[in-house]
Amino acid sequence: MSDKPALLLLPNLLGDHRHADPFLPASVAKAVQTLDGLIAESEAEGRRYLKRFETKKPALEIPIALFNEHTPLDQLDFLLEPISAGERWGFVSDAGLPCIADPGSKLVARARQRGMLVQAFVGPSSILMALMLSGLPGQKFFFHGYLDREPEKRKQQLKHLVDQARQEQATQLFMEAPYRNKHTLEALIQALPEHATMCVAWDLTLPTQGVLTQTMVHWKKCTLPNLEKKPAIFLFSLEK
Repeated sequence: MSDKPALLLLPNLLGDHRHADPFLPASVAKAVQTLDGLIAESEAEGRRYLKRFETKKPALEIPIALFNEHTPLDQLDFLLEPISAGERWGFVSDAGLPCIADPGSKLVARARQRGMLVQAFVGPSSILMALMLSGLPGQKFFFHGYLDREPEKRKQQLKHLVDQARQEQATQLFMEAPYRNKHTLEALIQALPEHATMCVAWDLTLPTQGVLTQTMVHWKKCTLPNLEKKPAIFLFSLEK
């Protein structure tokens, strides 16, 4: 493993697992051993991440800087300053891959503008795992992040996604805040045409993992899964 100054994009687990070994490759553990500091969404999650690995000094002594959706863009250079000084810092999201469905791309873009070495490491992505497990077409797909909280705007968004799925023959994916899962699922059942096939995947990689794929005809008849407080990905396709 190199000791060159760099920003290391590190994968995180999708659930609260005690050990990282079953889910992350050995290259991630080796990379963490070289870190001088960590950029994380929150200090608590950053500390929890470091404690899963061997580190070059005690995990509590490794500095953690925060970067999330509330971080002003004028703080980017400050966050990257230790790398300019010759250090190796990791960047990790609370779950899954950094820069995917979070604002990390801004940090990476600034690091590249400054000519810094940026390295990415493979790991789990709830978006891609849900697509793999769904049985829906994966040759062409669109990920839309989060839908609007306001019911009427969300209804219009879903109408647009149905049109896009029909015109592009592409699978549509999005995520939701766990406390809004029930409302979103009910909105989908109302909005999608009967010939659509929808999948909901929740608690991926956890013992409580569930994946349910069926046509809207069956969704309207079945007992809906309990998605309360569970991270979930929603997918649908109109491909026949």
